[in-house]
Amino acid sequence: MLKALTQLKPSDVPLIVALRNSAGVVLPLAVGIVSGHVAIGLGVATGALNTMFLDQPGPYRLRMQRMLLTAIGAAVSGFVGSLVGAHSVLMVIASLIWGVGGGMLVALGPNAGRAGLACMILLLVMGAVPQSPAGALNAGLLIFTGGALQTLLALAAWPLLRYRPERDALARVCHELAAITHRPIAPDRLDRVPPVTQGLLDIEQLLHGAHRARGTAMESFRVLARIIERVRLELLALGDVINTLSDAGTQGEARHTLLRLREYTSRTLDAIGDALQRGASPLAASAAIEGYDAALSALEELSHHGDAILQRQLTIALARTQALGGQLRATVRYADFAGSKGELRAEENEARLPLELRTDSALATMRANFHLQSVAFRHALRCGVCLALAVAGERAFGSAFGGTGHSFWVPMTTAIVLKPDFAGTFSFGVLRVAGTLAGLVLTTAIVHYALGGVWAQLALVAALCVGFRLFVTMNYGLGVMLLTGLIVILLSFYGIAPDDAMLVRGVATAIGSALALLAYAVWPTWERLRPALATMIDLYRNYISTLFDGDADTRRAARTASRSARTNALASLERLRGEPKRDRKLIALAEGVFANANRLVRASMALEAVLQDSAERPARDEVREFVARVDVSLAAIADGLRHDHPVQIENLRQAERALAKTLNAVADGEARGVAIAIGDTCDRIVDSINTLAHLSSG
Repeated sequence: MLKALTQLKPSDVPLIVALRNSAGVVLPLAVGIVSGHVAIGLGVATGALNTMFLDQPGPYRLRMQRMLLTAIGAAVSGFVGSLVGAHSVLMVIASLIWGVGGGMLVALGPNAGRAGLACMILLLVMGAVPQSPAGALNAGLLIFTGGALQTLLALAAWPLLRYRPERDALARVCHELAAITHRPIAPDRLDRVPPVTQGLLDIEQLLHGAHRARGTAMESFRVLARIIERVRLELLALGDVINTLSDAGTQGEARHTLLRLREYTSRTLDAIGDALQRGASPLAASAAIEGYDAALSALEELSHHGDAILQRQLTIALARTQALGGQLRATVRYADFAGSKGELRAEENEARLPLELRTDSALATMRANFHLQSVAFRHALRCGVCLALAVAGERAFGSAFGGTGHSFWVPMTTAIVLKPDFAGTFSFGVLRVAGTLAGLVLTTAIVHYALGGVWAQLALVAALCVGFRLFVTMNYGLGVMLLTGLIVILLSFYGIAPDDAMLVRGVATAIGSALALLAYAVWPTWERLRPALATMIDLYRNYISTLFDGDADTRRAARTASRSARTNALASLERLRGEPKRDRKLIALAEGVFANANRLVRASMALEAVLQDSAERPARDEVREFVARVDVSLAAIADGLRHDHPVQIENLRQAERALAKTLNAVADGEARGVAIAIGDTCDRIVDSINTLAHLSSG
């Protein structure tokens, strides 16, 4: 737990984003100071501060929609808070409603959850400074203006860099794929999330999601994404061949040649990634392609030497490397047209989102989560009740928290700390207290002893805002320290001295965190890992079934769904590890399931790479019968994981040996290569399934 609280994660916020978000907060305040309307500047800055959290990567259309909706929600929240803040009963009721509503938004994803939290905070903060109806309306309009300004800054580059998010996402996947091609994942780390997995999921959303860009160049991006996915499949298949070769004799020479081919592939992908980021032609990839072709010629010479076993291995390797070379050339060609050059193409009808990848509407998702078994609904109820209790408490004992300017700290902390899972709530609570205390002490000392002028304080606001935006995703405690300092400085523009009631704010933060933890202890929602593991196996089962009875779109949809399920299951495992009474036996089971399920899907993806490059389907009926048996066995494993009962499966090894004899009898040239690949994959699939069945019965 200590490691989780102190570790620094990689930063995922570019400096340019942090600077423009900070500009949205600082510029209105600076204009207000110059014009003598500081209160107006603060209102706009507050709206900008709460909306900047939604300036997340993605298509510009989606970014505009979520930021504007957040700005509207924040404005309504500020208006209601200012309007009912003078009436304790109404404020408690509003807190209950906002807590439940904002908490339910986590069902729609992390961005919606951030928007809900921003609305809750605005309600609480503005409720501490009640105003007349006209004043409340003005406050809401100022908050919306700040959110709209932040949105405009985020979209300012849209006309000039219309396809920058799509190019960056594809470039990131190319670079990550190049990195693991150059230095493959170690066997003892196969239970981790593959580095390119999240990037591929992001690309799916960018290119096929409901808020995708609508330009004609998008067709080039879609083709390029498909090719990059095929390159990844070929690399997986090639890596499996390399692992079967020794370092001695002809095998060693073949292994060295394959490693050279993989190195040239890595260089090509890096060059393509660089070109996509710059929006230029991938000229540097040409030299790498020439080196690849030379190494491929050497491999073709070697394929005529060695014993029968080596020739069988090199037959597979040669087929994979020839296909990989074709995919790399196609990637270079399409990368040259991805972006502005693609706009020169004739207008094409936009492809609609495939049925398998469509998501339900937000309303349908929310409606489906209105039951006590839903994690989101339980979180929403906890959040609403805690906010109502916190507001009622601060209204009853408001003088203990220093009156106006301080009373919202308890409910605000409770809203921020409460998460749908225990591990998140506990770590956020501890880091919130530590970061707040550090921020209060640091900022108070700086302002009191070093910064006396208003412009110096404004400069400090800018520095703290940039720092917060950069570091909050790296370590929440560090981010809270900077955010606390930022809030303290902003309050000083209202006339509330930074060193006024510093201790009271620290105590209020501790109380708010304790209330959140107490609520979770009274009504916990412990992590349910088994259903997540079962869902992952079910979707892997579905993916395998599409290899022989599905078209390319169906396979892609099944692959995407299984990839997402694996990511969700890994996240569930990490949350389980953070619980106080974690099931160590279940954690060990999950780690074994991940490792062997990864072997299963890698073998399947290697087979997909073979089937994509050939129309041959040797022993079609026998293979389909075997796949049907695999499907039944995986269904039994998924059911055993879901309901925690022993698993009984048929003897797949006997069926696999019978299929292997049929496949070995195939003599035709191209069909022979496909038969060898199918036989090798089926052998590995059976190994993985037998191990999964053993684990599930343990």
